Amino acid sequence: MNFVGLENYKSMFTMDDLFRTSLFNTVYYVVFSVPLTTAGAIILAVLLNQKIKGMKFFRTIYYLPAVLSGVAVYLLWMQLLSPSTGLVNTMLGWIGITGPAWLFDPDWTKPALLLMKMWSVGGGMLLYLAIMQGVSPQMYEAADMEGASPWQKFYYITLPMISPIIFFDVITSTIGAFQIFQEAYVMTENGSGGPGNSLLFYNLHMWNNAFEVFNMGYASAMAWLLFLIVMILTSVNMKLGKRWVHYEGGNDK
Repeated sequence: MNFVGLENYKSMFTMDDLFRTSLFNTVYYVVFSVPLTTAGAIILAVLLNQKIKGMKFFRTIYYLPAVLSGVAVYLLWMQLLSPSTGLVNTMLGWIGITGPAWLFDPDWTKPALLLMKMWSVGGGMLLYLAIMQGVSPQMYEAADMEGASPWQKFYYITLPMISPIIFFDVITSTIGAFQIFQEAYVMTENGSGGPGNSLLFYNLHMWNNAFEVFNMGYASAMAWLLFLIVMILTSVNMKLGKRWVHYEGGNDK
């Protein structure tokens, strides 16, 4: 081994075009997946928090995808998103829509992964459902007496009371989204990154450098850069969280 100083970091930004591609793909996934999954989990929790007969059955059904094995789920979605025989395109055909090529079209590969991610929001839903059931009913009763609409009760009572879990979910989801790897590795041929490198995420590119071409020094430099990016974003979230997160015992947390 030879000490090369900062040459690996210099190579990332000047010589490695795939580095920029992988970073763009990862940021794209983070920007869309975190808000969509957070909003989806909250909406699903609100719907499943209603006092309706048989609701426990629906809660179980929506939570099941969160406990399934990752690789098995990816293989299942590869079949569902098949352009010719997949169930998704078949159902779109029923309403007169020609489905895209999904995992074979560079413009649709990342939306396909986002669709798959939305299918498994049950884990986050369970967190929101738990904290929603802990909100004092007296708050909603007081709002009803004041003539508040369902939207006003959600915006002025539910959201502030569940904001600590939203804060936790956003931070952990952001960190997890930056670490996306398995989906692209399993759903592309030999971890190639898919058509046009549209699924070449940062961690997959780092894996290829480390274990395909055995450029361990460069892969380690990539890992440190990823750590720095995640640390900065987490610090920013921690600072911004003081402006909108409400804690029952006070905001000095």
